[in-house]
Amino acid sequence: MLTARGKKKENIVEYLLYMWLIEDQIRALNLEIEAIQQHIIDAYEQPDSVKQEIREWYESLIEMMRMEQVQTNGHLQLNTNVITELNELHQQLLAMPQASLYNMQYHQVLPFIVELRAKGPKESGEIETCITFLYGVWMLKSQQKPLSPETEQALEKISGFLRTLAVYYKKMAEEGLEEA
Repeated sequence: MLTARGKKKENIVEYLLYMWLIEDQIRALNLEIEAIQQHIIDAYEQPDSVKQEIREWYESLIEMMRMEQVQTNGHLQLNTNVITELNELHQQLLAMPQASLYNMQYHQVLPFIVELRAKGPKESGEIETCITFLYGVWMLKSQQKPLSPETEQALEKISGFLRTLAVYYKKMAEEGLEEA
């Protein structure tokens, strides 16, 4: 909750990756709040009142996962909404002449996106494809698995592209897109 709050303000892509991790952690602990308390919440060095707030946050996520039937896979609607917002911003930026850096980065990552979409679900949009790729790489790195040179190259380009998108998102949230 504390990390999510900070990431949502600073970098929306990191926020989304973090929330996907939280979803997976909840699933790994079988949506059981006592297991989450023991393995996650108790590890925080926070006052009891903050730990209680964190517990309530996890309880609300568990309830949402059950209501939205994403206990075993998929993403919470609140995370899907972020993807939708990022897709909309992506389309707006592609149409804006003043977003030339973004357009240049997009065209550099487009071959990677095409390749990833050929291997994965076709219904995913370009932004979700990129974020799913980053999440997969993150999982591989957490398992200390090596990355191929091609994956490293894709990671560098896609990370830079999504970093630029996140900057535009933050500027849009603070100032509005026209001024970003």
